[in-house]
Amino acid sequence: MSDVLDEIDREVKDNAVVIYMKGTPRFPMCGFSAATVEVLNELGVPFKAVDILAEGAKRDAVKAYTKWPTIPQVFIGGKFVGGCDIVRRCTQRASSPRSCRAATQAKSA
Repeated sequence: MSDVLDEIDREVKDNAVVIYMKGTPRFPMCGFSAATVEVLNELGVPFKAVDILAEGAKRDAVKAYTKWPTIPQVFIGGKFVGGCDIVRRCTQRASSPRSCRAATQAKSA
């Protein structure tokens, strides 16, 4: 599992926004993944999506990486933010959309 954890660590550090989800942004396989992608799309920031159904080893590994039991899981600026409900709540705060955009710009600079 350490190889998979290393790969997750690289993905999280190399991308401004990452979502580990069930399905793809175009074809989400659960309502929580779909809702989280919708929030990220509304923010207008690019993000990397990892389909844990297609990459089965990552399903348990990402939960071990974060010590968080549910999917989807979102990382912004290399830091674990949370799942669907937390992402929704965060984006309702005035500074969160700016923070998400700032993390994206910092990674691409």
